[in-house]
Amino acid sequence: MITERQEKILHSLIKEYIDSAEPISSDLLKKRGSLDVSPATIRNELQELTELGYIVQPHTSAGRIPTEKGYKFFIEITFSEDAGQFPDFISLKIEAAKQKIEKELKLAQELTKSLAEISSTLSYTKIQSKDNIFEMLKIIGPSRTTYDKNIDVINKLLKEFENF
Repeated sequence: MITERQEKILHSLIKEYIDSAEPISSDLLKKRGSLDVSPATIRNELQELTELGYIVQPHTSAGRIPTEKGYKFFIEITFSEDAGQFPDFISLKIEAAKQKIEKELKLAQELTKSLAEISSTLSYTKIQSKDNIFEMLKIIGPSRTTYDKNIDVINKLLKEFENF
């Protein structure tokens, strides 16, 4: 079984890891975890939590990350007081992710629609005479506008994926 201090440290570590997806150092836990102990004490507790299998250290100079056992313990602690409700920070993360996914789906639908328009334009427009520049402009004109629109949609999608 773990101590109350180890429980607080583990809880803080997992919350920070969920936010950053980076190994968490004892200094960061001291700064953000509102713990009333020194970073050295936190390191000692982290070592014990590592030995108990709640966290791991990816490499020697890295911070720590939670294991499956650590996540399970975190969920038990979090939901033991108020079963059936997610903590606010988890609910906010879920809602933000849901909104990003909806936005990306909308952009993907716009791109699909634009690509369908290009496809139909190219399949229905045929150049009757190889010297008729106006026939070529029928293809190039709408396609350039659609092309620019598609590039904008693709750039938005890429930006959303980078920010996700």
